[in-house]
Amino acid sequence: MRSIHTKIVAWALATFAISLAAFGAISLAVMSRPSGPPDFFRITIDHLRDEAVLAYEEGGRERLASHLAKLNTHYPADHRLTDAAGIDLADGVDRRADVASASRFPTPPRFSGGKIMFVNHSDDGRYHFLVTARARFDPWGILPYFGAIVLVIALLAYALSAHLVRPVRHLRRAVDRFGQGDLDARASSTRKDEIGDLARAFDQMAERIETLLSAERRLLQDVSHELRSPLARLGFAVNLARSEEDRDAALDQITKETGRLATLVDELLQLNRSEDDAFAREPVHFQLSELVQTLADDTRYEADAKGCTLTVRAEENVAIVGEWELLRRAVENIIRNAVRYTPTGTAVEIDIRRVLTTAVVTVRDYGPGVPEDLLTSIFDPFCRVGDDRSRTSGGVGLGLSIARRAVVLHRGRIEARNMRPGLLVTVELPTPN
Repeated sequence: MRSIHTKIVAWALATFAISLAAFGAISLAVMSRPSGPPDFFRITIDHLRDEAVLAYEEGGRERLASHLAKLNTHYPADHRLTDAAGIDLADGVDRRADVASASRFPTPPRFSGGKIMFVNHSDDGRYHFLVTARARFDPWGILPYFGAIVLVIALLAYALSAHLVRPVRHLRRAVDRFGQGDLDARASSTRKDEIGDLARAFDQMAERIETLLSAERRLLQDVSHELRSPLARLGFAVNLARSEEDRDAALDQITKETGRLATLVDELLQLNRSEDDAFAREPVHFQLSELVQTLADDTRYEADAKGCTLTVRAEENVAIVGEWELLRRAVENIIRNAVRYTPTGTAVEIDIRRVLTTAVVTVRDYGPGVPEDLLTSIFDPFCRVGDDRSRTSGGVGLGLSIARRAVVLHRGRIEARNMRPGLLVTVELPTPN
């Protein structure tokens, strides 16, 4: 019995069967027990018995029969008076079996053939007052009604079971399809209960996995493309070095292409670590201005070498909770990217402020900017824009992609827009309450 559907139905039937048995037993006990004060019934039965005995002793069999006939009219039941041996004193019929099978009053009467029977003995033991009445409560007669109740309950249990199991089976089929490689498989549940929550959690997980796998495929394709050119140039330089026509130029080219490959591999490792680090370390509470100021100081040498300046404007107490190293790499890539493309004699402006429950970091350069249709693409791996993003500019197109992954993992948002002149990159991160 591994099916949840079967278990629910069986459990419900067992529960109601036990309840039915208990209800029947209780009903039987209640209906067979005389209601009202026990002394009242005992005195009444004793009085009826004594009147029957008196009628027999004073008027014999005829008067007894007349008295019992009146008694049967007033009290709808069959009343009999027998002697000590069980012989009916009114009609002479042997009623020993009835006397023996009847319960002794005031104990609960016995059911026999749909009748209630009890006997009351005189104090001297000479007479037995036998009362037989049609039972108003017939246990066997109401079984069809109980059976109908059980049938209705079983149907309701089946409907409940189907209501619970059907979406689980649908979710299982979606999981099976997803596990077999169908990344578009979704549960798409509209239920508002826990099963619906589970289905929506699966859909979110599937969406995330599909996005990651698609990104990894694109990344693999981009890496393959990026590696093809430097490897081809390396092969050409090696052949040139072997020819001994221009060995120094060939070695310079080999060194240059080897450096490009090393840079590419290093940034790829950073790109992968940007997700691993978010789950490998505990988030810490720190001031965002301290992190940015440290990065600005580290990057100032590059800015001075290029002939540009760095300015930092920061509000106090802009605190966030996150992974320090991950966010350090993200902001550093944005600042270095701005320094790389801002013209000589201009400034890279960094601003830190808090807007309600969000920490906002903006980095602006005064370079050529980015075509409007590529403003979102610059955060994709290996994206370069024209000659300004060429290999000679010093990058392989992974810095902003690393920054976006780090920001997204911190439940933040990153965007870029042209300022004419220059490019403004905005990072928004949630702040602790």
